[in-house]
Amino acid sequence: MSSLTSTQSPFTSALLAGAIAGTTVDISLYPIDTLKTRLQSSAGFYPSGGFRGIYAGVGSAIVGSAPGAALFFVTYEGLKSRLRSIRDGERGDGIGLIRSSGWSEAVDHVVAASVGEVAACAVRVPTEVVKQRAQAAQHPSSMAALRFILAQRGEIGVLGVWREMYRGWGITIIREVPFTAIQFPLWEGMKAWRRRKTGGGQQVSALESGVFGSLAGAVAAGLTTPLDVLKTRMMLAKERQSAATSFSQIWRDSGPKAFLAGLGPRIMWISAGGAVFLGTYQWAYNAMTGIT
Repeated sequence: MSSLTSTQSPFTSALLAGAIAGTTVDISLYPIDTLKTRLQSSAGFYPSGGFRGIYAGVGSAIVGSAPGAALFFVTYEGLKSRLRSIRDGERGDGIGLIRSSGWSEAVDHVVAASVGEVAACAVRVPTEVVKQRAQAAQHPSSMAALRFILAQRGEIGVLGVWREMYRGWGITIIREVPFTAIQFPLWEGMKAWRRRKTGGGQQVSALESGVFGSLAGAVAAGLTTPLDVLKTRMMLAKERQSAATSFSQIWRDSGPKAFLAGLGPRIMWISAGGAVFLGTYQWAYNAMTGIT
């Protein structure tokens, strides 16, 4: 197998490994994501479904997981590689200027991960809108939620439907970029530390990557929970409203504690998700590039 997989290009490896990782984590941990969404819903946990139908909306997750994760990792690995080349002096004597400016490897990870998230949100946001409306029991399934949105075309037009599918785009970007800017430098930093401990020549294993991904994800999840609450409320609202309006409404109606709604399930879900997602990605990437 190694002779076959070692011929895979980094682009293909990132594409396929990302698709496998995204599908694996979203399906395996979907019930926890549903409970988190219902805890954050303005209607309340039990009116939004409680513990019933915890796989509601899973169809949307299945459709969006692979392309979203694949798009992220293709962008992330490609841009990270390009930034590393520039930082290491591909531009000749420019390396001195780069080093004097304090551009560290962590900057590569922050920039590459942030751009990757913006790219992935092109797929993630529409599937998230449909998924969360089914999770919060606004519709019996993701297909029903999608049909409801599309049925509004006669009233709000094609552009209106497009805007409805991308409702919460801005706040999702605002949530995802800080989250990724925290998680991926931590993950990459722990992997680099492990390589130094083992002599620097050996790639980390899938298990090690999963453990590091879990720790990095837990930290990032806790710090960005308020943004996640705001994003969920905007996507579930009956009518479109700005982030500022949603923030004011949550603060007025429920107080500051509401911005920590779902904190426990979110940390648990993303910690477990980080282990599965980044562990699976490392396993698939190592296998496809012939690394043992």
